[in-house]
Amino acid sequence: MTGVPKGVRLGRRLAELLEIPQDIVLDLPRLTLVGNLQLVLENHRGIIEYAPEKLRLALGQGELTITGIDLVLVSLSAEEAVIEGHIAKVEFS
Repeated sequence: MTGVPKGVRLGRRLAELLEIPQDIVLDLPRLTLVGNLQLVLENHRGIIEYAPEKLRLALGQGELTITGIDLVLVSLSAEEAVIEGHIAKVEFS
């Protein structure tokens, strides 16, 4: 696994050993996209920007930008954010 940081490799091995999902050990977001109509994001750090055409959410490492039309934040909790609307693009940065 060249190019993968040592901590990530260790986290992956630990997840495999303990038989738990890698996203929990590595503090990664989990996205579930239902067509282009709904996005469920787990393991976020809060909202950075919210508008009907653009939604930016903080992640443990960087941010997630969702662009589209008539985007609505249906629910928001410490664990999960649910966004609905016409989702055109999802981008990590």
